[in-house]
Parts: sequence; C-alpha cells; structure tokens
Amino acid sequence: MGTDDTTQMENETTQVMSRTGEFSTTLGWEESTRNRLAAAMDRFSGPLADLVERDANDGDTRMLVTDFLSYGLNFSKYEELTTEYRTSGDSIDYALRLDGKLFAPIEVKRVGQSLDARNLQPSRRLALDEGAEWLILTNGRAWQVYHLRPDPDGGSPETVRILDVDLTAEGEEAHNRSVDALFHITHEAIEHGRLDDLRKWREAVEPAPLAEVLQSGPVVRAIRHELRRITGHSGHIGDDEEILRTLAEEVIGRRVATS
Repeated sequence: MGTDDTTQMENETTQVMSRTGEFSTTLGWEESTRNRLAAAMDRFSGPLADLVERDANDGDTRMLVTDFLSYGLNFSKYEELTTEYRTSGDSIDYALRLDGKLFAPIEVKRVGQSLDARNLQPSRRLALDEGAEWLILTNGRAWQVYHLRPDPDGGSPETVRILDVDLTAEGEEAHNRSVDALFHITHEAIEHGRLDDLRKWREAVEPAPLAEVLQSGPVVRAIRHELRRITGHSGHIGDDEEILRTLAEEVIGRRVATS
C-alpha cells in the first residue's frame, strides 16, 4: 500500500470516528458546542425581538423555546422533551428526560412576563416526586436554572438559583457572557458534568465556604508574603496567627467565620 493510500485511509478512519463520537478532544467538543450555541442565539435574536415587541402569547413563546432547546442546547424534541408533562395533579410545560429519567422540569412563561421563583412550585413538586435535582424557568428571553440543594438535616431541599441569563442584553460582552453561561445547560456540557461543576463553584463562593478558604494555610501564607513585600517587614514568629486573627475577627466577621 502506497503512502497516499495510507494517508487517505487514515483520514477516512478519523472522519468515521469523529462522526460516531469515538474520537474527540475536550477542546473539540467545547468549541463546537459554544459555536453552535452562539450561532443559535444569533439566529433566534430576530424572532425573539419580534415576540417581545408584540408581547407574544404563551403558545408562541413555547414554540421559540422548543426550537432553542433543540437547535441551541441540542436536546431531541422527540426523545428528550416531553410537553404538558403531568404527575400528581400538576402539569408543567416540558420535562427534560436524559437516559430515561427526569433531569429537569421546564416551566415556560409568556415572553413579556417577569420570572418569579414562585412560578417553580409545580416543577419543584414534580422534581421531588421523581428524584430530579434541576429546574429550568424561562420566558424565552430570560433563562434561569435552579438546583434543589439537599438539606443536611433531612428537611426540604433549598431551591438555589445557579444561572440567570438575559438573551436580550445588548453588546458583545453580554453576548459572550450569555454563551458562557448557557453552555452549562447544553446537552454536551451536562453529559461532561460541567453543570454540576458550576453548581459546586457557586456553592464554594458563598460566604461561609469562602470564609473558610480565606483562612486556609495557603491563603494566609500568600497574604503574609505580599504584606512583607509591601512593608519591608522581615517577619517574626506569630505573623500567620496575627493575619488569621484579623481575617476572622475584622475582615470576614464573626458571624460568617463561624457559620
């Protein structure tokens, strides 16, 4: 077999493996997913603006949401999205099902209606009944994603907002921020655990865990190094303890530090 034949066969093999999902890189799937999402946002910006201008009804809003879920977020209309999902007397607009299980109820409001966490009560009951952890609330222009955080004491889970995106925000920076945020609820990102990683990050930057990080050894040592650089102080025994005490009592505050 000649060199040209070998090269052609390798190229064809790579193409087949790419199509079947057997050959990919982290950079590859992230880049293609973000590009598709950005293109979908551009594609739907005109129809969305039209819906907002004429204050479209619930049905028209749901049509746009369905298309965006399909083309932008890459969920199958026929296999993963169930409309008018009912259970225990409640009815929600969509149920997003992955691997045969409810992943997230999706509540859709009219494009001109402001979103309110109180709109989530039917979705919350459904998620609790079926063991789902995520809730999605949208009016087409705003997209909010909530996590049902378990209560460590066994009580009712807390509904915590993880994402809040406005697709009508103007400017390149706003567009990029929207792409970066909505990326986490694409089919691919969920499969790769990115939505759960974002949840962990959001929890980590809450006051109590962030206060704990600020008082950790590596951070205290970094602060000591920088303060010595600024002041010219050569250091003495007890510097770390002094920094830690000031952080806990004066900078962070007793309430957060001990929560």
